[in-house]
Amino acid sequence: MEVSSLSKTLILLGLLLATHTNLALVQGYQGGGGGTRVGFYKSTCPGVESIVQSAVESAVQANPTIAPGLLRMFFHDCFINGCDASILINGPSTEKSAGPNAFLRGFEVIDAAKSKLEKACPGVVSCSDILALAARDSVTGGHSWKVPLGRRDGLVSRGSDTANLPAFNDSISVQIKKFADKGLDIQDLVTLVGGHTIGTAACAVFSYRLYNFNNTNRPDPDINPSFLPQLRALCPNGGNALRRVALDTGSVNSFGGSFYANLKYGRGVIESDAKLWSDPTTQRFVQRFLGYRGRHGLIFDVEFGRAMVKMGNVEVKNGKRGEIRRVCTAIN
Repeated sequence: MEVSSLSKTLILLGLLLATHTNLALVQGYQGGGGGTRVGFYKSTCPGVESIVQSAVESAVQANPTIAPGLLRMFFHDCFINGCDASILINGPSTEKSAGPNAFLRGFEVIDAAKSKLEKACPGVVSCSDILALAARDSVTGGHSWKVPLGRRDGLVSRGSDTANLPAFNDSISVQIKKFADKGLDIQDLVTLVGGHTIGTAACAVFSYRLYNFNNTNRPDPDINPSFLPQLRALCPNGGNALRRVALDTGSVNSFGGSFYANLKYGRGVIESDAKLWSDPTTQRFVQRFLGYRGRHGLIFDVEFGRAMVKMGNVEVKNGKRGEIRRVCTAIN
C-alpha cells in the first residue's frame, strides 16, 4: 500500500516533534532550562569548577557544618526572587540580615572562591553560579550532578522577601503551594527536603513539639515515644535554645536517604519534616524513596541532583538582566 506525500510529511513532522520533545526533556535535566547550560564557562573560565570545589573541600574539611550551610544558602537564595545570589549582599535590610537566614553559614567560602576566580578570570563568573556549584560540592563524595551555569547576579535584596521562605512549622498544603509557586512539584518538595540529611536545627525551632504542642501540654503525637526522651535530653524545657540537633539522627555528616527512614519511624525533628510522613499526599513519595511495599523506588542520589538542577533554574537572570558582581557582598 502506497503512502501519500501528505502522509509522509505528517509522519516526518511527528518524528521531528518527538525528537525535539525528547531533547527538551534531556536539556531540562542537564541544563537547557532558564538559559543555563553545562559548560557555560568552557572557553571563558575553564577552571571555574575546580576552583570552587577546592574552596568548598578545604572549608568542609576544617568545619563539616559548612556543608549543610552552603546547601541551605542556595535553597534560600533560589526561593527569594530566583537563584541570583541576592542572599550574599551585605546590609541592614537585606536577605542576609533577615531572621530566617540568621543561622546560615559558609559565606566566607563563596567569598574565597570569588576572590580566586577574579584573579583567574576577572569579571566573568557570577556569584550565583559560584553558589550553585558550592551547593553541589558541599554534598558530593559520590553524590554528584552536572550543574548548568550562566546565571547573572541580582540587583535587589530585601529582607522582607524572606517571609516567603518555607518555614519549620508549615503545613503540607502550605509547603506544596510555596514550592509550586517556584515551579516545583510534590516530588521535588520531598526530594529537596531530603537535604536535611546533613542539617541541624536549633532547639528553639522545634522544642515546642516536645512539651506543649499546640497548647495541649503534651508532645506532638507524630514524635515516636521512644525518641522523645532523646530530644528532651538534648533540649530540656527552658534550656539552651541555640543548641544544634541533627535533623537526621545517626547520619548528620553523611549524605544519603536515611532521613526518610527516620521520618517513617517518627524520628523527624522539625514539624514540617515530620508531616512528610504523616500526610498521605507526601508520604507516598517518602515510601518510594524507601522502596516501601513493592512501590517503584526512587534513588535519592539521582533524584536529589535532578531536583537541584530544576530548582537552580528558578527565575534565573541572564542576558542583559542582572550583572556579574566584582565582589559577592555588594552590587557593583
